[in-house]
Amino acid sequence: MAFSSDNVAIFLAVLDHGSFSAAARTLGRVPSAVSMAVAQLEAELDLQLFERSSRNARPTEMARALEAEARQMAGQLRRLQAHALSLHRGLEQRLTLAIAPELLSAPWSHPLARLAEEFPSLEVEVRSAPQADALRMLHQGEAQLALIYERQRVDEREDFQELGSEVLVAVISPQHPQARGRNGSFRWEDLVDIRQIAIASRDTQAQDERILISRKVWRTDSHLATLGLVQAGLGWAYLPKRLAAPLVDAGELLGIGFEHMSNQVRLWVDVVWLNDKPLGLGAKRLIALMKDISGLEARPAQD
Repeated sequence: MAFSSDNVAIFLAVLDHGSFSAAARTLGRVPSAVSMAVAQLEAELDLQLFERSSRNARPTEMARALEAEARQMAGQLRRLQAHALSLHRGLEQRLTLAIAPELLSAPWSHPLARLAEEFPSLEVEVRSAPQADALRMLHQGEAQLALIYERQRVDEREDFQELGSEVLVAVISPQHPQARGRNGSFRWEDLVDIRQIAIASRDTQAQDERILISRKVWRTDSHLATLGLVQAGLGWAYLPKRLAAPLVDAGELLGIGFEHMSNQVRLWVDVVWLNDKPLGLGAKRLIALMKDISGLEARPAQD
């Protein structure tokens, strides 16, 4: 059998990094071993997978044709290994949950309360971070689970459970200079030139274009900091409806009404984990408990 877990990993590493030497560094091997493994695979398949140059290894059409199944095989092997390890793992000593700040007002604490009743010895750590940073914590092993909004791109290293949706509403202070005399009525184009206060990572490449629209953006790492800056008249923001609605009703915030569209953005909420790292009993139980989380709207059933 030509393909094995070892040469599939080598094949994908060369595909991803574009050279035998770069793949070798990633895999912790010497370049000659990687080159030899690829040459042996090509010989067994009777296919040329890479075109060699002095520094690069460019994949052929045959390599690209095999890529999708190779990645699927690698993913299945990771999940098999994780499953095998999980059979020998009991309750973890500590469970760390990273939460996007906008979701701190969601009822995520109710499942944790039930988890504490079932596993009183489990130590739980809850950390709040902008979505991109929460995902970075997950991938760096600082958290086992991340409660975040649905990603615009799927990462094959991740698995997730959809929990429902959260509505964000556009709001501004009634005292903001651009809000006076408008009675909350704006055009979409108006907000592009008004400072936006956003909960966002410092990594501008990770920004969510669904909610970051202004040319001028001040970033925070907390929904309360965002709220405070908006109330001070420093800009407008998208805030969770459950947080903003009482303040709008009290006249402390002004709901922004667009002339031709809703001022609301509905984002789906996921709990995410890595599919190649076995979860302990606490993490698996919390995922199950979060499926019944109240206060988030479920996706409508399709006919």
